[in-house]
Amino acid sequence: MKILVTGGAGFIGSHFTRSLLLGAPAGYETARVTVLDKLTYAGNPANLAPVTGHPRFSFVQGDVADPRVAAEVVPGHDVVVNFAAETHVDRSITGPSAFVTTNVLGTQTLLQAAVDAGVRTVVQVSTDEVYGSVEQGAWTEDEPLLPNSPYSAAKAAADLMCRAYHRTYGLDVRVTRCANNYGPYQHPEKLIPLFVTSLLEGRRVPLYGDGLNVREWLHVDDHCRAILVVLDKGSPGEVYNVGGGAELTNRELTGRLLAALGAGWDAVDHVPDRPGHDRRYAVDGARVRALGYEPRVGFEEGLAEVVAWYRDHQAWWRAARGRSGAVRVR
Repeated sequence: MKILVTGGAGFIGSHFTRSLLLGAPAGYETARVTVLDKLTYAGNPANLAPVTGHPRFSFVQGDVADPRVAAEVVPGHDVVVNFAAETHVDRSITGPSAFVTTNVLGTQTLLQAAVDAGVRTVVQVSTDEVYGSVEQGAWTEDEPLLPNSPYSAAKAAADLMCRAYHRTYGLDVRVTRCANNYGPYQHPEKLIPLFVTSLLEGRRVPLYGDGLNVREWLHVDDHCRAILVVLDKGSPGEVYNVGGGAELTNRELTGRLLAALGAGWDAVDHVPDRPGHDRRYAVDGARVRALGYEPRVGFEEGLAEVVAWYRDHQAWWRAARGRSGAVRVR
């Protein structure tokens, strides 16, 4: 089997790639993996260092939104897993056009290349943010898409493009919509690594608004296992929510991070809320659980592991931070 992982030098895509090549999941022991990545600020070659030189790994630098690149790279692969995306909500507010280009046009370009090349299956990695905010309960996959930021709107448009390519061209596209991910190798502009790295340096951390926005947290390893379950057992044209089960307000999460780093609330700056900030995300993951998936990493265990990882890999996150620039939290 030959698998193309687009955006495979980013946080989640690189974890998926490392898991395939180093974890040898059942059925993928001989799979060959190609990573296609543009290597923007979030696409970091250091994320792939553990598999560089692996006999079943190859890397192509290129833009998923470039039809010439897609037409050259996609043929010959059995499966495409699309992680390629601009993902930071704050960046989407200040510069939305890049999100439309990568998330919408990039997805459409990839889907067309997959149709032209006769690819067997495409998995589109999406987000729970496409549903918008939910006051109570949890979104099922059949809920309408009501995105509230340029980022989530671009991801929703990509999801609809996947539906159209399945319905119009018969392409086997499966969409996953995940909760907030956390784990090692996450870019230090995201909430958990931003707070951890800032506190490690003795700097203050920003908390939006009243801090009562609620997020569900999913360890990246659990997310990548869910993607494999959908690839192995999912149905063409179907959507699968992937939750983590750990629901916390941003204030609660901040308190846990302060405690883990030995800091007090005097290290927190209360900053004005983000425009269009969704109050609460929550997804119903019954559909993917019916395929045999269950998250394995408890949040307390996972958070402690992540704090330790950033403490032990300061050279990585300092270099990663230097590739981007100052942006607030997601």
